[in-house]
Amino acid sequence: MDDVKIIFDQIPIHYDLASHIMLLGIVQGFFLALVIFLRANRKSAINLFGWSLLVQCLVFLDVYLCYTGLMKYVIYLNDSTEFLVLLITPTLYFFLYTLLERKPITLKKHWPHFVLPVLYAVSQFNYYLSPAEVKLNAYLGAYHRDLGFIDVPGNINYSYHYIKDQFRWLVLFSFAFYLVLSLLLVIKTKKKGWVAPKHIKVDKYIFSRNTVIFFFVLMIALFLIYLNYDDDGGDHIVGIIQTVTIFLTSFFIISESRFFEESWISEKYETLASNSIEFENIENFMMESQYYSHQDVTLKKVAERLDTNSNTVSKLINSKTGINFNDYINQKRIALAQQRLLDDEFKHLTVEAVGQSVGFKSKSAFYNAFKKHAGQSPSAFMKQKKGVTSP
Repeated sequence: MDDVKIIFDQIPIHYDLASHIMLLGIVQGFFLALVIFLRANRKSAINLFGWSLLVQCLVFLDVYLCYTGLMKYVIYLNDSTEFLVLLITPTLYFFLYTLLERKPITLKKHWPHFVLPVLYAVSQFNYYLSPAEVKLNAYLGAYHRDLGFIDVPGNINYSYHYIKDQFRWLVLFSFAFYLVLSLLLVIKTKKKGWVAPKHIKVDKYIFSRNTVIFFFVLMIALFLIYLNYDDDGGDHIVGIIQTVTIFLTSFFIISESRFFEESWISEKYETLASNSIEFENIENFMMESQYYSHQDVTLKKVAERLDTNSNTVSKLINSKTGINFNDYINQKRIALAQQRLLDDEFKHLTVEAVGQSVGFKSKSAFYNAFKKHAGQSPSAFMKQKKGVTSP
């Protein structure tokens, strides 16, 4: 025990610019993950991104403790997050998959992605149960070889070392594998012709593409660090890269916030001050003017016509109908289109022209909305109502 205490006291506690940068990234990452968990839907893609952030922050908290020497106070936690390193790339991939494919992640379907980290954790079980002397020697070997090592009990099972010695290659394999999978996802989305709405500053394709770039940069950085540093000596460099990435991610998320829109504050206060408008006012305006049939109709324009604000109109429509503004407009357009498709006054118009007359800018938009709200295509609707059989 005296030897342990002597070496323990010799392990220096030091803070420098790198440690401060890492700490900033860890704190910001935990905070961002907390905000995501509190605000995002549990089944959404952004929620999976929150889990990925949490995993990364736990890993780099371990790196921070080792780099500063604070790990000596919680030496039993040394290397306890190694299996989480193998979860970083799968969780980022899950985020991209849910974001781009719009499909949920289920254990039944995606369990193979957990095989590598789980098997690694199982292989290190003997290490996790090892006494503090073994873990202190592991820490000294990675960060303070000049201090020497301490004696350990002779009955220690070191079989876990065979897999542990391959850890760096496992990490590189994980990064390379999920880099390829993520790149294929992004390419697939690009081929679909994804076009972001004009009001979106950072769309999902750009965000996903940047995530893949981060994959690649981090993998190259890891490879170079592994070539130039022994054991965990260069982990703080990866921690600095991670900090930069977390702050860039925070910037992208904040840039999509409505907080910086000019109308945000005014609309919030206007909503509190002006509740005189009722849903019936919106309904009457729509039916009397058929404003919904204008191709350039927007929530903002409707609000201006009613001398109120967009937030109030949106909330009234949603609370009374259970649908959003766009669906509300399209629902009325389809009802009018159904009338015109059966009206002899409009029989000279093609189906597409009828769609344009009620406000749709394209044939595909009209057909999609018709099927959504009427449950069938315009042609099927006409045949059903007129009793015409298909030739």
